[in-house]
Amino acid sequence: MKPFIINKQLLSALLLVCFLSLSAQNQNDNAIIPSDVKWSERMALSIMKRHPEAYQIDEKTEPKWDYVHGLVLTSFEKLYKSTNNTKYYNYIKGYADATIDANGGVSSYKPESYNIDMLAAGRILFNLYNTTHDPRYLTVLKSLRGQINGQPRTTEGGFWHKKVYPYQMWLDGLYMGEPFYAQYTSEFEGGKNLDDVAKQFELITLHATDKKTGLLYHGWDESREMGWANKVTGCSPNFWSRSIGWYLVGLVDALDYFPENHPKKKELIKYLNNVAKAVTKFQDKTGLWYQVTDKGSSPGNYLESSGSAMFAYALAKGVNRGYLPKKYKKVAIKAFNGLTSKLIKVDADGEVTITEACAVAGLGGKPYRDGSYEYYVNERKKDNDPKATGPFILAALELNK
Repeated sequence: MKPFIINKQLLSALLLVCFLSLSAQNQNDNAIIPSDVKWSERMALSIMKRHPEAYQIDEKTEPKWDYVHGLVLTSFEKLYKSTNNTKYYNYIKGYADATIDANGGVSSYKPESYNIDMLAAGRILFNLYNTTHDPRYLTVLKSLRGQINGQPRTTEGGFWHKKVYPYQMWLDGLYMGEPFYAQYTSEFEGGKNLDDVAKQFELITLHATDKKTGLLYHGWDESREMGWANKVTGCSPNFWSRSIGWYLVGLVDALDYFPENHPKKKELIKYLNNVAKAVTKFQDKTGLWYQVTDKGSSPGNYLESSGSAMFAYALAKGVNRGYLPKKYKKVAIKAFNGLTSKLIKVDADGEVTITEACAVAGLGGKPYRDGSYEYYVNERKKDNDPKATGPFILAALELNK
C-alpha cells in the first residue's frame, strides 16, 4: 500500500478552512447585538458575549456554585421558554455541567455551612432534570433539599441566613431559599411543606416590617446580640432597596407553586400587596428607587439598578398573575423605562451595560458591616452586576419590552 501523501494545495486548502472557521467564530464572538430585538434578549446576548461560558458570570475564572449564577440563569430559563431558542438552554446546561461532576457532586458547595444562598442555583436543575432525566441533577436537588432539613432555625422556625449568622433572618434569604423549597416540595413531595415555606415569609414580615412606612428592614436578629440589631425589635437600622427586592421576588416566585385552594396563599398575596403599596410611595420621579429606600436624595444616596429592576419584575409579575391591582403595572413600566433611559448604556456593537448596581451588601461579618446609612451608600458599585442583569431580563419578559 502506498503511503498517503498530502500535497501542498490540499494542505493550503485545509489551512484556509481552519482560518475561515476561526474567523467565523471570532466574528460570532464580536457579533453586533441587534437593537430591534426585545430588551430581554439584548441583555442576555450581552451577558453571553461578555461571558461565553456561564460559569464566568460575575467575573469568575473557574466554575463555582453560586446564587448569582442561579439568579441570572433562572432568567435565561424563562427566556428560553419564551423564545424556544436552544442557545439559552445550552448556556444554562453548560453551567450545571461545569459545576456538577460525574457522580452528582458539587465540589464548591459546602452543605455543612448551611448557607441558604446556595439553594438558589438549584432552581435551574428542575427543568434540566425533567428534560434530560440525568440522575446527576436529581442527586444535587436532593442534596440541597437535605440542607433544608438541617438548616438551623430561630425558636419560631425561621431559617438562619447562614450557620455563621445565628438566629438571624435576612430578606435576601427569602429569595435564596423559598422558591427552590416551594418547587421541590411541589414536584417531589406533593406540596406537603408549603406551610413551612409560607412560615418563612410570615415570620420575617412579622418581625422586620416597619409600622410607619410599611417597608421591611434588611435583617432581623432574634437574639438581639448583633451590634447592628435594635435591642428592642432586633431589626437592622435601615431599608436597603435590593433586600426588599429579594423579598418581593422571592414571594412572587414562590407563589407559583401554591395552589389556589392553599390556606396560606391569600395571606402571602396580602403581604405582596402591602409591600407593593409601601415601595411605590418611595418611587422617584425617574421611575427608579434609591439605594437606601426612604432617604431620597440624601448625601451619597443614589438611584440603584438592581433593586429597581427587582421591583419592576415583582410588580409586573404580581399584576400578570392577578395578585396585584392593575395600577401596579404602570409603576413597573415607569421603573423599567427609568432603567433603560437613565441606567442603561449601549455600545456601538449593541452590547448592553446596566450601571449603578450595588455590588454587595450584608450585615455583620468581617470586616464588620453595621447596616448604617453610610455603610450602604459607600459599598462599591459595579456595572453589569448579575443582581441587576438577571432581574432586568425577568422584568423585560413580564412587561414584554
